[in-house]
Amino acid sequence: MAIQALADGRVLAERIGGTPVRVVALHGWGRSGADFTGPLAGLNALAIHLPGFGPTEAPTAVWGTDDYARLVADAIEPLGPVVVVGHSFGGRIAVRLAASRPELISGLVLTGAPLVRLAPVSKPKLSYRIAKTLNRIGLIPDSVMESRRTKAGSADYNAAQGIMRDIMVKTVNENYDDDLARITAPTWLVWGENDTAAPIAAGKVASERIRGARWTVVAGEAHLLTPVLSAAVRVAVEEALG
Repeated sequence: MAIQALADGRVLAERIGGTPVRVVALHGWGRSGADFTGPLAGLNALAIHLPGFGPTEAPTAVWGTDDYARLVADAIEPLGPVVVVGHSFGGRIAVRLAASRPELISGLVLTGAPLVRLAPVSKPKLSYRIAKTLNRIGLIPDSVMESRRTKAGSADYNAAQGIMRDIMVKTVNENYDDDLARITAPTWLVWGENDTAAPIAAGKVASERIRGARWTVVAGEAHLLTPVLSAAVRVAVEEALG
């Protein structure tokens, strides 16, 4: 395996196997393309290090998944249609890509991607919203506000720094309903039974909104690409390759 530059050097990827490249993988938040070197071993594939993760530099502006999808499109356009695999955050990008650039996608495999929200987003506590206002007008110092954010935020939010934290806030509030309805590529959704980051009920609804999608549940598995979940994803990839 070796690092390969794509899209005029704007993004880097792990090369797996040789050419022609038939599979492109997009990793989850806080992860890297290295997650796919095992699951895709023996295939001709590229596992992209999305901007802000692994060795690829972060964006200089606050991107949404549509911005990430445009960059991935630029990266894979010279390859011709490929099977795109997306885990978690990478699955969100893959859905945007499949909806906007269907000619680039010969098959789509999604796992643990938060695509459908079944319950309304709860507002932050009133005390937190008041603190934000007081911080904005200079009555609470940034250090105190950061401490409050840390207590209120998820592990991923607290681990994110600088512009990547702003990107995370933007992307977790996106809606994919229109994108799901526009997907025409053959699609496989492979979900861990105990996934809490992308609950199985929401994954099932997403599968029903993609025309002709195949839905698979892997018993006992959760969100991350463990060997068992990876093996099920690999089966879907091989089916997509035909």
